[in-house]
Amino acid sequence: MDNWDEIRTAFNVARVGTVSGAAEVLGVHHATVIRHIDALEDRLGVRLFQRHARGYTPTEAGEDLMRVAQATDDQFAQLSGRIKGRGNDVSGDLVVTSLGSVSHLLVPVLTEFQQAHPDIVVRYLTGDRLFRLEYGEAHVAVRAGAAPDQPDNVVQPFVTQEFTLFASDGYISRFGLPTDESELQNHWFVGADDPASRAPFFRWMYETIPLERISFRSGDVHAQRRAIQEGAGIGFMSRLHAREIGGLTEVMPPRKEWSSALWLVTHMDLHRTSKVQAFLSFLKERAALWAEA
Repeated sequence: MDNWDEIRTAFNVARVGTVSGAAEVLGVHHATVIRHIDALEDRLGVRLFQRHARGYTPTEAGEDLMRVAQATDDQFAQLSGRIKGRGNDVSGDLVVTSLGSVSHLLVPVLTEFQQAHPDIVVRYLTGDRLFRLEYGEAHVAVRAGAAPDQPDNVVQPFVTQEFTLFASDGYISRFGLPTDESELQNHWFVGADDPASRAPFFRWMYETIPLERISFRSGDVHAQRRAIQEGAGIGFMSRLHAREIGGLTEVMPPRKEWSSALWLVTHMDLHRTSKVQAFLSFLKERAALWAEA
């Protein structure tokens, strides 16, 4: 296809639904929009839109073209984000991604960093989807588990979270504390809703604790933590987070196999930019304070 302007015009007509609306988005005269659509249809030899009183509706061929145009438009936007991220000033968007389970660690740091750099706009993306740094979807990723091995990424060890079982003061006042591992089966537990959870401590729980004793289950880590706080049962939490919350007692020492390594990941194209380096340095300084605490 040798004319992106025509395709972009068709894409915006399909997205907005009217010639006048697309013309406003593109900043051109409505006659230019019509001319681009007509020329593109002539070149392809197929109708891309059904014209009607309310506007333009894509045909099946139009829908196919729009999917390609959408993907191309997305790639241009991602490329633009990567190019803008190569500047020498600490400004613009800073996009950081992680699992939601470490938001309690990252949000205070992100907030403090933004306050120190008022020209920065923080975008913090969480979720199970792996945001792709090579497409410019994020500047910095904090990832858990085995060391990431995607090509063209710079991977640095960050911190290791120690996990173990905790019980709240309210739970202990009602049920007491187990004196050793053999008594765990007489207590109530908070766990993952998925027995096949990849977290090593949840695998241990489902192998060790009777199923009926895992009386509160959730796929939301924040709900699990709150349930432990509210005394629904004994549950796993990192030592860092338990210390922040307070009112929790460690039931047994952490085990190495329950720990979770965190990694800092950046793409090689953006790793040396002033913005990324400033944030990485800031984050590492704050992480050193966690270890001291």
